Amino acid sequence: MSSFSFIFEYVKHHKAQYIFGLTTLFIVDFANIFMPKITGTITDGLTAHTIDWPGIRSRLVILFLLGLTLAVGRFLWRYFLFGASRTIEKELRNNMFAHLEKMSVEYYNEHKTGDLMTRFTSDLNAVRMALGPAVICVFDATIMAVMVIFQMMYYVNVRLTLIALIPMILICIGDLYYGGIIHKRYLERQEAVSDLTDFVQESISGVRVIKAFVQERPQMRAFARANSHAMEKNLRVAKLMSIVYPLLDVIIGLSSLATLLYGGYLALVGDITLGRFVAFNQYVNMLVWPMLACGEAVTMFSQGLASIDRIKEVFEEKPEIADAGDALNMDGFCGNIKLNHLTFRHRGHSAPTLQDLNLEIPAGTTLAVIGRTGNGKSTLVNLLLHLYNTPRGMIYIDGHDINTIPLKTLRENIAYVPQDNFLFSDTLKSNIAFGTEEEDMEAIVHATVSACIHDSIISFPEGYDTIVGERGVTLSGGQKQRSSIARALIKDSPILILDDALSAVDTDTEEQILKNLKKNREGKTTILIAHRISTIQNADIILVLENGMAKEIGKHDELMALGGIYKDMFEKQQLEAAKGGAAR
Repeated sequence: MSSFSFIFEYVKHHKAQYIFGLTTLFIVDFANIFMPKITGTITDGLTAHTIDWPGIRSRLVILFLLGLTLAVGRFLWRYFLFGASRTIEKELRNNMFAHLEKMSVEYYNEHKTGDLMTRFTSDLNAVRMALGPAVICVFDATIMAVMVIFQMMYYVNVRLTLIALIPMILICIGDLYYGGIIHKRYLERQEAVSDLTDFVQESISGVRVIKAFVQERPQMRAFARANSHAMEKNLRVAKLMSIVYPLLDVIIGLSSLATLLYGGYLALVGDITLGRFVAFNQYVNMLVWPMLACGEAVTMFSQGLASIDRIKEVFEEKPEIADAGDALNMDGFCGNIKLNHLTFRHRGHSAPTLQDLNLEIPAGTTLAVIGRTGNGKSTLVNLLLHLYNTPRGMIYIDGHDINTIPLKTLRENIAYVPQDNFLFSDTLKSNIAFGTEEEDMEAIVHATVSACIHDSIISFPEGYDTIVGERGVTLSGGQKQRSSIARALIKDSPILILDDALSAVDTDTEEQILKNLKKNREGKTTILIAHRISTIQNADIILVLENGMAKEIGKHDELMALGGIYKDMFEKQQLEAAKGGAAR
């Protein structure tokens, strides 16, 4: 789909607004061309003493009515045309946000946040300018120029009109060349702004790391380089415009001078009347706007088309994760999970992250997954949430291939606590109730008590109405983890996944949370991913991952009896704990 076809799909939904707006604009332009003619008639009448006060009064009334028509008309075309462009901007932003929500995790691994933010702001603004002011410039300049030129030829003088048209021809030729250059430079500018936005976003998010490693000066130097690059690209656009617009003024000025001299000569020799000479100068001034509008329109259209291309790129990216054509019609499930020779390789990786996993997890079972960092624990979680695609026949839930379960049904029935414990810049109450339809305080309190965070929350001055900072930065690591656990528990889903969700809490709190989970999650499937064996040793099934493979499966006592990887990890952690206790 071309850029024009892409944006036209939005424009045609608002064709009535554009038709009304352009019609009103035409009426305004049509009314505008009569004003010089009326003033010229009054001037000729006064010069020749052929007009009396009633005649002047009647023409002044006509001028007043024309002025009123212009005022009302200008309000209406602004209302319709600017309103249409603003509405299209809103629809594009809504649709782009909805589209991005459908994109897979891999997409966000490959695209920077700053670049996407620039497309949401600067690029959409450029599109709005192209669909509003630029359309007005083109239509208004074209209609105005045609009607003014006709009046100049018909009412004043053909030769004088042709002289006035010479700069318009030069401007039109120049605009074609100018448009191609500004389009390329604006694309480069937007890419530079995207990089700068992404740098700022990352630096602000990681400001604590920057301070901890005393990297303020290196970051400042890196920012200065990115800022200079953005300035350079902006200046390339500005330099071109600084050459074009003064040159445009020079051409228009020379045109006005030529027509003034030649028109004055014609008035002196009697080829045209003084009134027509006055009217002609007014018409020439009215032609200045179409000439200027050509340059403005080319700039706005070039920038708009460049931004449409960037926005279209987002829409052209197809979600890798979507409901299959044979998706089942189901509302929920019990929580039976089966892994059947599960093998998965991340994009761009040569070796599989998970390899030939076989495991059955009956509903109501607590499964623990343990292993060294980078052995595929979080990847397994992402596959169960269908954040990555897996071949058919490798993951089953309640006997159904995961690829046939609607995404909405799957994720509504799984509660998830991620490693990063992301919290939104909102109240604690809203964060905890995020996955529910309404903020039920009784359910919220029950979840926070189970997650051992209730006492901490009520100790805050604002309690549950406490606003957490961006990404929950105002809370401690343990408080963020427990808030995330409460957010998952309030869903009361058939499957609960905790991805290293207890790493930041002390052992006593961890023990209490695990007791609460055992009590509240009876009959429901729970998957615990952890590095500490103390977290998972009471699980019904323990899966030990090594190089993406299931090296050991069983209960704690069974794995200890094997004397393998699990026992080695247990003894090392026990030794570390003993050393830590002795040191204290």
